[in-house]
Amino acid sequence: MFLLRSSFWLTVAFLVIRPEADMGATASALSSEAMARGSQFVAEQIEAIECDTITCIGGKALASAAIKTNPAAVDPMHNLAASGSVPLPRPRPDRAG
Repeated sequence: MFLLRSSFWLTVAFLVIRPEADMGATASALSSEAMARGSQFVAEQIEAIECDTITCIGGKALASAAIKTNPAAVDPMHNLAASGSVPLPRPRPDRAG
């Protein structure tokens, strides 16, 4: 009986603890899809504006160019290494022996 009960609870614990999917990849995919759909919607709204002045046409062109750039292509700040990084652990001083 002890072995049966132990195997049951170990199975339940494994099913609860076991990761089903990679949450980081799923969140990244969802956020990139949301950004793509949002920028597509904004681009459609910008294209729907009817312009008759050069200022309006120029503003429309600038807004369209800004939307079409891919911010994900630029390396995010948290992935860049610090310029003056210190090696960890720090080396022992010569006087310490």
